[in-house]
Amino acid sequence: MKKLLKYLVFASVVVSLWTIIWSSNATVSDQDLTWVFTPPDSTKTKEESSEELPFPFEDEGYPFSSSNQESPLFLEQPSNIKNSIEYNPETKQYEFTEKIGDFDYRRPNTMTLEEYKDYDFNKGIQDYWRQRVKGESFAHQKSLIPKLHIGGEVFDRIFGSNTIDIRPQGSAELIFGLNISKIDNPQLSERLRKTWTFDFQEKIQMNVTGQIGDKLKLATNYNTEASFEFENKMNLTYEGKEDEIIQKIEAGDVTLPLTGSLITGSQSLFGIKTELQFGKLTATSVFSQQKGKTQVIEVEGGAQTSYFEVYCDDYEANKHFFLSQYFRDHYNEALKNMPYINSEINITKVEVWVTNKTGNYEESRNILALMDLAEGQDNIYADNIVTQAGSGLPKNEINNLYEIITEDYEGIRNFNDITGILSPLTSSGFTGGQDYEKIESARKLTASEFKLNPRLGFISLNSSLNADEILAVAYEYTANGRTYRVGEL
Repeated sequence: MKKLLKYLVFASVVVSLWTIIWSSNATVSDQDLTWVFTPPDSTKTKEESSEELPFPFEDEGYPFSSSNQESPLFLEQPSNIKNSIEYNPETKQYEFTEKIGDFDYRRPNTMTLEEYKDYDFNKGIQDYWRQRVKGESFAHQKSLIPKLHIGGEVFDRIFGSNTIDIRPQGSAELIFGLNISKIDNPQLSERLRKTWTFDFQEKIQMNVTGQIGDKLKLATNYNTEASFEFENKMNLTYEGKEDEIIQKIEAGDVTLPLTGSLITGSQSLFGIKTELQFGKLTATSVFSQQKGKTQVIEVEGGAQTSYFEVYCDDYEANKHFFLSQYFRDHYNEALKNMPYINSEINITKVEVWVTNKTGNYEESRNILALMDLAEGQDNIYADNIVTQAGSGLPKNEINNLYEIITEDYEGIRNFNDITGILSPLTSSGFTGGQDYEKIESARKLTASEFKLNPRLGFISLNSSLNADEILAVAYEYTANGRTYRVGEL
């Protein structure tokens, strides 16, 4: 009876275990690895080892498992432990061994061919992604240019070591193109209708860090698309040893910070900076070009106040004109004792004529403007024609140009014949657009369109004269009780 009861209990346990396994749909891994975990060596038994580490180190387990992860918290495997994989043709299996010298560190483990293929495939994927991660990490990046080793004691003595390390980083984009344009113009030859233009563009963003020995360092930042030139920086630094006279030499973008408030330092300098040491004496020198400036801004009542100086000829071009070169030469002399104006001239009449672009013909006339009229000997431009020139106050009689025009070429009174009548003078260099200009239907400016300074001899227009417009004047003035005239009024 007891035997029967024993068999029934045993059978019920087996059936229960089989039911649990079947209902859970548990699967067995295809990679059926067999290995034995050996406990760590110790001279104490478990009962004798009452002290345990708060964070115990677990055995590494199977070293060829793809699930093992390296942690920087644990030491690497000793170099005397060698792992190897060998194929056994008799068993047609791969044997994984760990040895210290000729002794097995662990019991060998085996894999079938299919298991080894899966293991090798998974290991390759893990190695690939691990290499990709290291490539993205700055600490594991390898330089494009390998380190160079220069032999010789002289190089080592100057730079501290014999190693040259250059690390370039960045990107360079070159764009090549060809622009072809074709114009179907029958007036052009077939060859000129099609043009070819080579298009070349470059986009470079580069950072270079280098070190020559232990003393010389290089840092360069260059970007072709930088908004400002000062964004591209370059710095070359040489640092000497503690007992050397030359402590530091910097070239390129340097700074000179000062701790005092009386004299402020500069931050944007381009040049050479040296730091020398003579015992307890330290000397710092800078030879540079300053790329920045300091500006003081005053804000009062929420508005910014700035003081600046602008000369009138910088913002009022083609508005102020001297009536003659004589007035230009004597301008500073006349204003020598301000506010007194030292001038014997008083202009009483003036006519100002300009090119008519308004279509107003109420005060219009055809005129001939002469460049050298009433100019002295030092200011004659057409010296081949105007030969009898004196000096002194401007007037028609100061040179012979007015006499030549009115007596020898009196036909110029007919406006349409001016060019033909004066054509013989072209051979002597007297040409239109240079020595004279005829203006058809020139407009006379009213007194409200300009201002006259009768003592200094200049006029100021209310509106600037355009580049394609001509200005001509005729005036009359008194000096020392006599009346002089320039031009015809």
